[in-house]
Amino acid sequence: MSEVVRVGQRVSCVFLQFDTVNAEARLSLRGTRPAPFRAFAECTAVGQTLQGQVTELVRFPAFVQLTGDIEGLVHLRGLAWSDVEAPREVVRVGDRIAVVVTEVDPERRRVALSRRQALPRSRADRT
Repeated sequence: MSEVVRVGQRVSCVFLQFDTVNAEARLSLRGTRPAPFRAFAECTAVGQTLQGQVTELVRFPAFVQLTGDIEGLVHLRGLAWSDVEAPREVVRVGDRIAVVVTEVDPERRRVALSRRQALPRSRADRT
């Protein structure tokens, strides 16, 4: 805790519960700040283009970190205009990519993204 607060420092916090066995109050400093996802959802719109860094590739999706606390998912069909069988065919962990927000679900704290929508479509892909 010494990295967060100092002895004698005045802080605002949220009361969580009182532990009668140990005679201790449970408090939350984080509870006074807006939840990171809620703040993200309030200022992010479907159709918005964002920059992010690919953090993980799994069988079909790729995960892209949008902010320090928020990661979104790009499904396989959203990675490129052409058909790909695995995310590693078009992106690698560490790549910085442009993505378009296709869905923000505040209840489930999920963000769906499309890299494909952020890419120009070539003539060959239109046929």
